[in-house]
Amino acid sequence: MTDATAGTAPELVHYAVSDAVATITLDSPANRNALSRQLVTELVAHLERAGDDGAARVVLVQSSSKVFCSGADLAEASTEGMEVGARRIVDLQRLIATLDKPVVTKNLGAVRAGGIGIVAAADIAVSAEDATFALTEVKLGLAAAIISLTVHHRMSPRAAALTTLGGEVFTGAEAAAYGLVTTAVPAEDLDDEVATICASLATGAAQGLRESKRILNRDLVARIDALGEEMATTSARLFASDEAREAMTAFLSRRK
Repeated sequence: MTDATAGTAPELVHYAVSDAVATITLDSPANRNALSRQLVTELVAHLERAGDDGAARVVLVQSSSKVFCSGADLAEASTEGMEVGARRIVDLQRLIATLDKPVVTKNLGAVRAGGIGIVAAADIAVSAEDATFALTEVKLGLAAAIISLTVHHRMSPRAAALTTLGGEVFTGAEAAAYGLVTTAVPAEDLDDEVATICASLATGAAQGLRESKRILNRDLVARIDALGEEMATTSARLFASDEAREAMTAFLSRRK
């Protein structure tokens, strides 16, 4: 764990194991768990740690607050571009899809843009019914490019068109109907539902889980490998455009 008192940045992602479940918790409330360089780096490291952890058979990704993930860190992107960041998020989605252990996501509240890519890459996604999702890229002159690799694999084509082109908010219940999440339950039942699913998954044999996941995700991984570089290039190009920069600057100003 990074020690904030030692003059380094505090840890943004935490790791713990209990009852064969490795729980990875996003904890960057200052930017609503945006996918900053530090957060993605730590998330990747903890996913790899979980993959190697003999005490863990299942991986759960959650947040410490109601917001699961607000997507790309626009402050970083507006000043540094997305050339490296886009490829990093492609690699993150691939890592989740290819990890030898099932990955479960739990979200109580908001999931936006790139955060939806994490949910879509997971094997099982559980949401509160009244949680909110939005593919907001279109509102900023961008496109859901890098996360289309996983999101459009999960969602029905009609639902993908509606949410990607509209950029409007939809609920956890709608996300389940669209195929984006596995199931949506009342918020007060979310913890119990996730615990039940993780406990069930943990009864699987390691080899059975690994090989079953490889079969299930074969087409998804092939999609990421075939289109990942193109989508990363597209994302970086759009982030660098004048239209997107103006929109991001205006958005960040409104936030302040």
